[in-house]
Amino acid sequence: MAANNRRMSGKKGAQVGSGGQRRRGLEGKGPTPPAEARKGHKKNRIAGAKAKQAVRRPAPRGGRGGKGTSEMVVGRNSVVEALREGVPATMLYVQQFIDNDERVREALQLAGERGGIHLMEAPRPELDRMTNGLNHQGLVLQVPPYEYAHPEDLAAAAYDEGRDPLIVALDGVTDPRNLGAVVRSVSAFGGHGVVVPERRAAGMTAGAWKTSAGAAARTPVARAANLTRALESYKKAGLVVVGLAADGEVEVGELEALGGPVVIVVGSEGKGLSRLVGETCDFRVRIPMPGGTESLNAGVAAGVVLYEASRRRV
Repeated sequence: MAANNRRMSGKKGAQVGSGGQRRRGLEGKGPTPPAEARKGHKKNRIAGAKAKQAVRRPAPRGGRGGKGTSEMVVGRNSVVEALREGVPATMLYVQQFIDNDERVREALQLAGERGGIHLMEAPRPELDRMTNGLNHQGLVLQVPPYEYAHPEDLAAAAYDEGRDPLIVALDGVTDPRNLGAVVRSVSAFGGHGVVVPERRAAGMTAGAWKTSAGAAARTPVARAANLTRALESYKKAGLVVVGLAADGEVEVGELEALGGPVVIVVGSEGKGLSRLVGETCDFRVRIPMPGGTESLNAGVAAGVVLYEASRRRV
């Protein structure tokens, strides 16, 4: 028994009550900042390395509709505008020893008020590398990958609400501002979402978010690997596919099908609907333009037809 006591008394480690002594020794030194914020700490270095990797590496695909890739908004005016418009963001990079003006102060204030946006100070050479030499002016905002819905989810959500689906599909629209304008119109007229092709089409970038004026936060955007197949699936689900074309057989105000379950397909301003998409449409409608304008951009054209559809549903 004595031998056991000697072995136990020789063990290393803290004695009972030492925690209280150490705690009292730290009193008066203020709260300890988190490890991620302490320069030189291992967790701070890991956080910095992860942020660099997120810039260089596209986000993994996930969910039924997949994800986009991360994006950088650069420049003081652009960063402030993105934060004002509620563009999603995960990180605000601020240059070390930056000249502090009202835009910098507003960006920091908006990021702090929103919450969930991490602030990271970085030297100018690192910001230059991250932005490929763009004129970032000491502010860089990282936008996370957009989580796209699946085309089937849009119609399903409408049916679950007991409503006829009202969806807009974009064929060959490559300007994110047009996409943002369409999202805004869909939200304004009670639509259930927007479908875009996976390739050769605009995605939900920061520019699209800003143009949507906040509508992107409540109106889903779905991404289809093949737009023609997505439209065929909609037809099987009971939706009428209506394509907009300058030489359409029916005027938009005469199409009664707009009052029911419908997907409106808008082509690019220059080329219109692609051949396969045009052949998939049940109807091709035209917007009468007495002023003689040859075509409208995608955002305006979608708004005109959405208004007519909304009017018929009241």
